[in-house]
Amino acid sequence: MQPLPLSPADFPRSRLPVAPALSLASFLRMGGAPAPSILDAGQVRFVTSGRVAIALALKQMGIGLGDTVMVPSYHCASMIEPVIWAGATPLFYRIRPDTTVDLDDIAAKAASTGNIKALMATNYYGFHQPLPALRAFCDAHGMQLLEDCAHSFLGHHAGRSLGSWGDYAIASSMKFFPVYEGGCLVSARHRLDGVALQSAGAAFEAKVFLNSVENGFAYGRLPLLRALMALPMAAKNAVWGVIKARRHGDAPALAPGSSDGGFGFDPAWLTKRSSLYSRLMLRLVSRRRMGELRRRNYRRLYDALSTLPGCRPLFAALPDGVYPWVFPLLCDDPQVLFRSLKSAGVPVIRFGEYLWPGVDATVCENSVNLSRRVLQFPCHQELRGDEIEWMIGQVRSAVNGGGPR
Repeated sequence: MQPLPLSPADFPRSRLPVAPALSLASFLRMGGAPAPSILDAGQVRFVTSGRVAIALALKQMGIGLGDTVMVPSYHCASMIEPVIWAGATPLFYRIRPDTTVDLDDIAAKAASTGNIKALMATNYYGFHQPLPALRAFCDAHGMQLLEDCAHSFLGHHAGRSLGSWGDYAIASSMKFFPVYEGGCLVSARHRLDGVALQSAGAAFEAKVFLNSVENGFAYGRLPLLRALMALPMAAKNAVWGVIKARRHGDAPALAPGSSDGGFGFDPAWLTKRSSLYSRLMLRLVSRRRMGELRRRNYRRLYDALSTLPGCRPLFAALPDGVYPWVFPLLCDDPQVLFRSLKSAGVPVIRFGEYLWPGVDATVCENSVNLSRRVLQFPCHQELRGDEIEWMIGQVRSAVNGGGPR
């Protein structure tokens, strides 16, 4: 038996799209009101990623050198890098096993640490935090609240859309729409007139459109358009190959690294507006269809995987108003299962796999546990029924010891 690959670069491409892939179905409508979203919360600025939106939010808050920002100990690096870029110090607070914030720990740290200017709270996987309590705490302690909706583009809580509780809120549209780049900065409490954005240029616009379309082609969507565009795409690839060869492989970056899965923060994109294509998709894609199908697919995964030995859903229920980003599964032996599924092309991911240096069990045991044990499976609106059943079959087989089918 061949050993399983250990490096992410050695794994094959996922056989199913991890994020929504463009298809004609993307534009289907369902009757009724759209699902509430962060776009309903207040003024909006469309940027190229969620991490850029975090940096802009910190800038709007006036956070700089010597300030402290409270951040969750369960995180990905892209949430922390903008804090470092701003010159501030991240202060990690604990979260509970169900990913809700530990308000007692936040209060204790606030009482013992000076110069805390802001608190970042993440609605993990689309499930909201105790936002009214966080809002009241920040108001009482003179802090600004940054509501991280990177996992929760849709949703509402206590009669308000997610994103409306923070002084500022951010989201990542790439996780919810069939786009190659995109994020947004929102505020229900402050004007965003001072956030000036400009176009990233024609080459960026073209790349975003073509990459979004090509991603749809790669997963068998838009077959007629793929046939019609075969020759133009071949010509484009040939020209791009020549450009890269002349630059000895060092071709210019036409889009932010976040679009290709990198965790780094590049301040060069702070002033760049999201592409026209991405902004158009946010208007054309049905939020109602997105919300309903995400909930339906989540429930299908929950029903099929919740009783597997050594596994349980991270969340016991799917409350009203929650439109999940993914289905998170808590596993007793995640390392072997992850490698086995990735090797089979299953689109399994791990949010927070690498915590910021220094964040260990002494900082928050729950965060380390979640970082190591939670595997996530897509439940987005562009997955077809047969694709979900294939994914379920692969997970069942791998968990039961037979390896992926």
